[in-house]
Amino acid sequence: MDKKMVVKPYGSGESKKAEVEQMFDTIAPKYDLLNRVLSLGIDVSWRKRAISYLKPLQPKEILDVATGTADVAIMAAKILQPSRIVGIDIANHMLDFGRKKIEKEGLQNTITLETGDSENLQFADAGFDAVTVAFGVRNFENLEKGLSEMYRVLRPGGKVVILEFSRPRLFPFKQLYNTYFRYVLPLIGRLTSRDVRAYTYLFESVQVFPEGDQFLQILSRIGYQNPLCERLTLGICTIYVATK
Repeated sequence: MDKKMVVKPYGSGESKKAEVEQMFDTIAPKYDLLNRVLSLGIDVSWRKRAISYLKPLQPKEILDVATGTADVAIMAAKILQPSRIVGIDIANHMLDFGRKKIEKEGLQNTITLETGDSENLQFADAGFDAVTVAFGVRNFENLEKGLSEMYRVLRPGGKVVILEFSRPRLFPFKQLYNTYFRYVLPLIGRLTSRDVRAYTYLFESVQVFPEGDQFLQILSRIGYQNPLCERLTLGICTIYVATK
């Protein structure tokens, strides 16, 4: 990826991966609350819609990459009722909160959370029926390497479902959205998590992410079949689905 396309949370000189880990560990205590408040609760319906793409497949083994506090893993367990879900993330503090939520839901026998690097998955080839990622691929240090690793661990016929922020195109919603994400959201982040850069980074990273057809072309180049996308809520986010 072009260096000018690489946006990092802090610009400290460390790798993007190290900075992303630091950022999410810092905001972990307020992460779920901020997600609900900042999206007005719409993020719940986005996740539900993304998971619905896996219903026809009825996957039994699911890998949730960049699982964070396990929102997708928990929802997938309830909707799809697989035999096993493994969630991985580089931010251990986020996983601690996820484990508490899993225990509260009584899903310890279905969901396991592990510290893991999306670009170096510690799983055998073709071990999962489905791979999910919600708002995580934008944070990969090497996007194509991460997507290739997800492809590797998928079984033939398995599906990847990716949910990611995108850029609205419709006037005047586009302008309102950009103003909100560029100025209002960092202010809310500063007042709640005391990490203004985490939410400034959110806007900046969305601006350089290869969305839509460009992202579909990347999936095809890696080897995924029949990639498609669905834009949600006037283009605030997009679901990407592809098959191995």
